[in-house]
Amino acid sequence: MLNRDEYWQCAFVIRKGGFDEIKHHGLDAFRADIASVAPFLKDRISELTDWEPIKLLTVLVDRLRKWYRPGLLCIGDAAHAMSPVGGVGINLAIQDAVAAANILARPLSENYVSLSHLQKLQWRREFPTRVTQWAQVQVQERILSTVLGTQRQVQAPWFLRLFKTFPVLRRIPARLIGIGVRPEHVKTWDVLKPKPRNRPPTDTFSLLDLLFAFIPWP
Repeated sequence: MLNRDEYWQCAFVIRKGGFDEIKHHGLDAFRADIASVAPFLKDRISELTDWEPIKLLTVLVDRLRKWYRPGLLCIGDAAHAMSPVGGVGINLAIQDAVAAANILARPLSENYVSLSHLQKLQWRREFPTRVTQWAQVQVQERILSTVLGTQRQVQAPWFLRLFKTFPVLRRIPARLIGIGVRPEHVKTWDVLKPKPRNRPPTDTFSLLDLLFAFIPWP
């Protein structure tokens, strides 16, 4: 639920393809479902008089095979559609933008941007995108689908129970969600400094980049 000051924006998570079934059960049943999970809304659900204000948002986890063309570079949601799980879509979009600034600042200042520059951006940012999307799919399939598929109380998976037993482990998902698999830091000022003479330009890649080139990620 998001408080928009003048109104509340609310999301009611359902199984994919289950909206027609919910509508078939009727608006009264839907209001009762809302009241069961948010009792404080009991005196407000009567405002749902028809299905018009209830919109279906279909979640997709997807990405482009190629993020660039001559004169075009896609980053953020334009390059990879993320699940709402973890709320990391905006994080990746900002990191894409920072990486793009770091890589393209000098070529843009010299009025020369080649496809290799755009390819370098995808090479750097596709790995954290794939890893994050893989993690989101695991949460959706192993946790959310189980919870949405039953009315009974569901026991948390063993790895989630570890976070309760060992609180220090909570820093791991917090860091991955907040900072990401590959953090980006603004280096535009350093990039725009004059290059030292008599030194050929070098492109460095991490061990993760090399592994990414050979691992068949989904």
